Amino acid sequence: MPMNPPLRDWSGKNVWLVGASSGIGEACASLLHAHGATVFVSARQADRLQDWVTRHPGTDAQGRPRAVALPMDVTDQRALQLATEAVAARGPLDLVVYSAGYYKALGAQRYSLDEMLRHEQVNYVGALYLLDAVLPRLQRQAAAGQGGHLSLISSVAGFRGLPQSLAYGPTKAALINLAEALYLDLQPQGLGVSVVNPGFVETPLTAQNRFKMPALITPEVAAREMLAGWARGQFELHFPKRFTRWLKFMRLLPYRLYFPLVRKFTGL
Repeated sequence: MPMNPPLRDWSGKNVWLVGASSGIGEACASLLHAHGATVFVSARQADRLQDWVTRHPGTDAQGRPRAVALPMDVTDQRALQLATEAVAARGPLDLVVYSAGYYKALGAQRYSLDEMLRHEQVNYVGALYLLDAVLPRLQRQAAAGQGGHLSLISSVAGFRGLPQSLAYGPTKAALINLAEALYLDLQPQGLGVSVVNPGFVETPLTAQNRFKMPALITPEVAAREMLAGWARGQFELHFPKRFTRWLKFMRLLPYRLYFPLVRKFTGL
């Protein structure tokens, strides 16, 4: 039985992706647009967003463009409020995706408070700002029988502690926990909540890695996995399975086994 109302027919739906100038967010925006959705894209890079809009023509039944750029910084709470109002002016928020992310490899040997807080602000606090803006509208939609779905893009790095993930991992773990709590609160109201935990995806963020990334996939593959997971009504979307299932298994191990295995497989 699906944990969420399945999302299959995107025609005429309003989708907002926060963090869509590249990587998974951009690929997902393109795929949703191809399936007939009206797609709003947000990020700091206004030129990249406008380029995406130019490459995705088309109008809805009222003659309005189905690709809309809303440039903003996720650490700017007021900007998120204004963007939410702009999206809601077009109709119900059928799907809101928080895909903004920041990553820099960091270990305790090079501890940087500035880097720790930068990860926190972009990866987690930005999601809280988004919730502050969209939750009241989603709950009003649910009360009116219009539904809605909220999806947070986290990472398998949030499963357990990993080397060089001192700043990134804790923020992704926080997103997973946040999504779980949101599901418990919002699912009874008829709202969908999901968390996306990808493995290694070929993006500008992972391009800085200097190690071999097992089971590396493209953003386009990730986007297809996400749409398939939403269509099945899943709560957790994790992929590629050949990699993420191993990490899920390691999540269950006691620390006396987990730590040596991580050191062995990463060499760190």
